[in-house]
Amino acid sequence: MTDIVFPALSTQRPDAEGVVTRWFVADGERVTTGQLVGEVQVDKVDAEVDAPADGVLRQVVAVDGVARQGEVIGRVDVA
Repeated sequence: MTDIVFPALSTQRPDAEGVVTRWFVADGERVTTGQLVGEVQVDKVDAEVDAPADGVLRQVVAVDGVARQGEVIGRVDVA
């Protein structure tokens, strides 16, 4: 498994919480390295999240779910 982490969007608040606003790929679907898989938001700043590896996406945090920057929001099962 390869972790997908919530990106650091707020440098002034490294422990800031954000929201997973959208998954572009459904849980259980195949993804390729660099593929756009989700979108997150911290303090009205949006960021896209790419797959870090080829494999099957496993969502850990659902849409509208809250996570801190640096926390795992999904995983790619590379097996």
